[in-house]
Amino acid sequence: MIKRIYIDHPKVVKYAVNILAEGGVIIYPTDTLYGFGADATSDEAIEKIYRIKGRSGPVSVMTANTQMAIHWMDISSKQIEIVKPYLGGAQTLIIPVKDNIVSSKILGENHTLGIRIPKNNFCNELSFQFSKPIISTSVNRTGEQPMNDPVQIASLFSSEVNLLIDAGTLPESKGSTIYQLKDNNIIILRK
Repeated sequence: MIKRIYIDHPKVVKYAVNILAEGGVIIYPTDTLYGFGADATSDEAIEKIYRIKGRSGPVSVMTANTQMAIHWMDISSKQIEIVKPYLGGAQTLIIPVKDNIVSSKILGENHTLGIRIPKNNFCNELSFQFSKPIISTSVNRTGEQPMNDPVQIASLFSSEVNLLIDAGTLPESKGSTIYQLKDNNIIILRK
């Protein structure tokens, strides 16, 4: 049975960190949608996300800040300057990353990873305290619309997820814009 905790609970980040550290799955609010979260370095946790979503393949992660994101990247200093404006807020950047940053199960072509820094205090604090990449993928089954109502989310995913961080119903959103670094250019994959 899913445990539900409100975003303003004083120990909300601690509870979420503990679940992630134990290989569990959380649902948390971002600046766009509710997201499934899990330890992006754990094959077991990633498999749980794949089962819930009904798909496998590349999955994005969130991090606390630009400095942490840049530390993970495997690109030139010139390319770092090109990508900086695409880090933060409702943007996901697909970029080559160093070895052993995340499980190879979630990497895309050419050792790439979608990285996002939500403009959301809870997400930033969670990422900072967990200190490893956290999976960030919309709460829905593959092919269905992302969900933004915690009551509906809790009823649909109650037996598959360990913790729901409830921030109330979020405004409708299409999710983040997805960009990718190709050579020295940024291309838009999803608006």
